[in-house]
Amino acid sequence: MFGRENGGYQWLLVCLGNPGKQYENTRHNIGRREGIKINKLRYRALTGEIRVGSQRVLVIKPQTYMNLSGEAVKLAGGFYKIPPDHVLVISDDVALPLGKLRIRAGGSA
Repeated sequence: MFGRENGGYQWLLVCLGNPGKQYENTRHNIGRREGIKINKLRYRALTGEIRVGSQRVLVIKPQTYMNLSGEAVKLAGGFYKIPPDHVLVISDDVALPLGKLRIRAGGSA
């Protein structure tokens, strides 16, 4: 999955949530407990980096509401020329029970 190498960031990991204290402990806000430093504000998102093997992965947490998060994804992905098939989006789905995982290649509302 992370085998392609093309310089810069090879993958974009988008962690969706809503900004603001009122959403801090909701299911929409993920990733806080993993110790990943996501603290630089760029592309309308907080950004950080992780490595998976030799691959550099740009992690972003858009600072827009979830329905506008595509703006940050477009800016970051476009700047680093990350192809759409190398963009992974993580979000909760209130229609799924807590802890249930669904993986799909496409998505919509």
